[in-house]
Amino acid sequence: MADRPAKPDREGLLSELSALSASATSDDGAVSLSVNTDGVLTRLRLTDAVSGMSPAQIADAVLQTYVKAQRESAKRTGELLAPLGSGGYLMDRLRWRMQYSPAPAPSPSPSPPPPPRHERGGDVLKDRSEDAPAAAPPAGPEPDDDWYGKGPKFDPAW
Repeated sequence: MADRPAKPDREGLLSELSALSASATSDDGAVSLSVNTDGVLTRLRLTDAVSGMSPAQIADAVLQTYVKAQRESAKRTGELLAPLGSGGYLMDRLRWRMQYSPAPAPSPSPSPPPPPRHERGGDVLKDRSEDAPAAAPPAGPEPDDDWYGKGPKFDPAW
């Protein structure tokens, strides 16, 4: 009889997969996070370094760090599952996660200055003098008096 490769220990494999966690930290140390074997975010830490960053820079740092952790998770999961073979949907998804690269964040365009605020007593009032006049409310249903006063109506389409 030909020698067959040893069958992987199912319980051991499941235990290792459920315990797998991959972590990554951004180059500047502002963001660190962890993902599980499925690439699901399990921990996110932001340092005080993010206080000097714009919201777009913070979002980009989180996304880039997340991609690093995802790749590490996919690599380690693939290594654990390698004895089962390299084909199939699951392995295709792991290869996709290893190659995924998010679209670069668009460079922020200068935002227009906010409109002047008119404040009185802490309440913010909006100048609506140039707004279009409100449209008339739609006509409501016919009152029941018209239906019952003349007897029931019959519509041939019924």
